[in-house]
Amino acid sequence: MNLLSVSKLSRMGREAPLFSDITFGLEEGEKAALIGRNGSGKSTLLNCVAGIVQPDSGTIVVNKAAGVSFLPQTPTFRPEDSIRDHIFRSDSPKLRVIREYDAVCERIASQESLHARLDSLTHEMDTKGLWNYESEIRTVLTRLGLDNLELLMGTLSGGMLKKVALAQVLIEDTKILLLDEPTNHLDVTTIAWLEDYLRTTDRSVLMVTHDRYFLDAVCTAIYELDNRTLTLYEGNFSRYLEKKAIAEEIAANTDARIESVLRTEREWLLRGPQARGTKAKARIDSIHRMMNREKLAEDKGFEFEVTGRRLGGKILEANDVTKSYPVNSGEAEATRTVISGFSYIFKKGEKIGVFGDNGSGKTTLLNLLTGAIKPDSGTVVRGDNTAIAYYRQNPAIEETDLTVLEYIKETAEIITLANGRELSASQLLEKFGFTGKIQHSPVSTLSGGELKRVYLVRLLMSNPNFIVLDEPTNDFDIYTMSVLENFLTGYKGCLLVVSHDRYFMDRVADTLFILGNDGSVSGFVGSCTEYIAIREEERREAEERAREAAAKDTARQTANAASEDAKEKPKKRTFKEQKEYEGIEAEIEALEARKAELERLLSGGESDHAKLRAIGDEFNAASATLEEKYARWEYLASLG
Repeated sequence: MNLLSVSKLSRMGREAPLFSDITFGLEEGEKAALIGRNGSGKSTLLNCVAGIVQPDSGTIVVNKAAGVSFLPQTPTFRPEDSIRDHIFRSDSPKLRVIREYDAVCERIASQESLHARLDSLTHEMDTKGLWNYESEIRTVLTRLGLDNLELLMGTLSGGMLKKVALAQVLIEDTKILLLDEPTNHLDVTTIAWLEDYLRTTDRSVLMVTHDRYFLDAVCTAIYELDNRTLTLYEGNFSRYLEKKAIAEEIAANTDARIESVLRTEREWLLRGPQARGTKAKARIDSIHRMMNREKLAEDKGFEFEVTGRRLGGKILEANDVTKSYPVNSGEAEATRTVISGFSYIFKKGEKIGVFGDNGSGKTTLLNLLTGAIKPDSGTVVRGDNTAIAYYRQNPAIEETDLTVLEYIKETAEIITLANGRELSASQLLEKFGFTGKIQHSPVSTLSGGELKRVYLVRLLMSNPNFIVLDEPTNDFDIYTMSVLENFLTGYKGCLLVVSHDRYFMDRVADTLFILGNDGSVSGFVGSCTEYIAIREEERREAEERAREAAAKDTARQTANAASEDAKEKPKKRTFKEQKEYEGIEAEIEALEARKAELERLLSGGESDHAKLRAIGDEFNAASATLEEKYARWEYLASLG
């Protein structure tokens, strides 16, 4: 069933149309993404569909029964609102009932008069089948880590604000989700959960995101917004890349063929043929069309390499660094230690990713190491020749009245590249995709991605030998990300980066700092994906141990209950129990033999991960069954 139809939509941008006469739709259960360069109009198109921005022309039709929930790139909120107030501020009839039910449950202990209203709301929850819906809401809030709904919005971190905004969208009773950069500011654990939620939900999704792993896992269709048009690529992001490569090869071959024909046709024109005849005129018109054909703009990606100052013997040393912050816990002097006793000596060429949940202290660690804030105890010593360029998560650019060119020129008029070649500020801007009138446009008119790209360029122009990046991938398009990754992989200085983008982290970082919620910082040699896989395996093992412990506890309780019953009144085995007792020892022996065989296989050097996992699952199942059989044998043996 079609839920969304967009027909001949157009919207004017800063100097030229963002998109013209685009048409597409969204089917029930479809997961689609909009991709394109910064400034191409992705967010504008999403805002048009959401009804926030009006198109210049065209129509948008939403199925009346569907309903739309929209997550903007930068959610707005009232600082004085609680989390509960914010996420339940919906006109949904279902949410109104659940909101009032929760409120009455919280107040009923102190207000006896609410019992009648609680009975009425309970009946309404029953008749409208809202208990499952309420349970789903609780699950979403729990998985997003929103346990205390009374916290004020104005006290939350950027990551927590994004989680609250996401929760508000996900719990709404709608069939269409419009998500603008849903993974920005989220920790990797939350992104993994969101990825699974969107992949398995029957709701339709249209989103803008640069997270390539996320696109691969969730999307069934990719829409590329480029050159004012929208092109559909069926499948996930990997499939898009395959089809895009084929299309580019065809386009290149086509251009080559056209150029070959044009060489012949130009020679014919130069001979000065008479164009009085109809055929000659048609031939000349065809030549002009070929010569004036619109070609796709060449990729002006992020290809830039600074010279980089030489690093000295001492680069950066952290010695027993500790930082705490006050917390709102009702106690005047209560504090939370964010970084505790961190020590590290940075070495030449290190590329370290910082990994941790929202609120674990990643940005605090960067601020401490760059000198943006002072530690409560310990020291950070920078080498004499260490030049740090610190890209902040939310860069504050005060010179918004300057033009883009003037902003760049404040750092340098001429830039010397690693190969010794010199570029003017204007030439450098062209390499970063800022061509034509945009160089002379005020910085204030730039899109979020363009603004951050200019900011990063200015930092790199300072010729650093130690780059520190705090969420550099937020608001960057995929094309810029790719070239930034290429730049960083070839960078000869030190790199310290915080990012939620797993693909980006895999490419640029070979070592991780793992931040715990207790202030600890540990090291991990390997990629982000490797660490996540190990942590997921540990989580599964912990769950299995918990299940085994629960099974043992149940078995003990059963055995104890049987023992107590036996004390009170001796029981004899029934005929059926006697037959079970006679055969259970053989079952136990068989299980013990199989468990031993599985243990041998696990330690036998098998390299196939899937086979090892299957063997491990069977081993755990056999262990649990064996525990149950032992408990049952003990019970049967206690009977006369």
